[in-house]
Amino acid sequence: MNPAERAIRRLDRAQQHFGPAGFVVAVVRKYGDDRGSSLAALLAFYGFVSLFPLLLLLVTLLAFFGRNDHAWIHHLENDVFSQFPKIGSQLSDNIHVLHRGSVPALILGLLVVLWGCQGAMQSAQFVQAEVWNIPGVVRPNYWVRLARTFLMIGTLGVFFVVSTVLAAVVTVGHQRVLVAVGSLVVTVLANVALFAVDFRILTPKLVAWSSLLPGAIAGGLGWTALQYVGGELVAHTLRNTSPVYGVFAIVLGLLAWIYLGAELTVYAAEINVVTARRLWPRSLVQPPLTRADERVLDAIVLQGKRRPEQRVATGYGAAK
Repeated sequence: MNPAERAIRRLDRAQQHFGPAGFVVAVVRKYGDDRGSSLAALLAFYGFVSLFPLLLLLVTLLAFFGRNDHAWIHHLENDVFSQFPKIGSQLSDNIHVLHRGSVPALILGLLVVLWGCQGAMQSAQFVQAEVWNIPGVVRPNYWVRLARTFLMIGTLGVFFVVSTVLAAVVTVGHQRVLVAVGSLVVTVLANVALFAVDFRILTPKLVAWSSLLPGAIAGGLGWTALQYVGGELVAHTLRNTSPVYGVFAIVLGLLAWIYLGAELTVYAAEINVVTARRLWPRSLVQPPLTRADERVLDAIVLQGKRRPEQRVATGYGAAK
């Protein structure tokens, strides 16, 4: 065994015996085992495709149902577009330009939103099934996934309305520090609740509610931090883009933001799986495999089962 390998194995033993480090390594390993980057890219693609039609639908519905309360509409729109730091105002301007377009263009946009949102929500359900390594034979069928798609769209709408009301209540007062702290607390709680509900809707029912809470907490905290800090990453992308590109700068910034959110979501889901199945510690160097390594590899193999009469088994022995 050369000095480099001895050092790596020493580090491996140390992380396996230190709980927090072992947990972090296990989440990262599980992310790699599930091809998490590809899953995040899939979410980002469909999220980008569905974003403009979804926002167009929101603006249209707000204009239709809130004709007599322009202040409320403006407040709710600001809350929605604030989810996209640095580029929210530009998105808002472009969406309102689309909204003032012709009726046929508006109808076309609403049809696109149905296609785009279905793709995004179906992809989100696929990601959750992949992360949990659910065998194909017990995954929900198309009609169940379609029902969850519309339930998810409705949940997002309710979330934005409730979060706007809570934000309005918190900002009543004159103490700036208290308002800032209260706003932060409300934002964190709302984001955690949204992740919890989203995970419940998108994850197959055989996964218990309690198994979804660790990732919901991590996801809510991470999304809040991303809103406050991640905006600078988007701004950096825009600063390094020539002004000549115009709208392409918005596209690049929006893609960067959506991908960050998609990666955060996949990692949050992986935290749920690692916690629920206690998939740590994992080894950095094999052999030998830890028991958690074996459980992860077993789940990946069993995930390929497609028919009830199919039999799938795994085993371990000495390498030939």
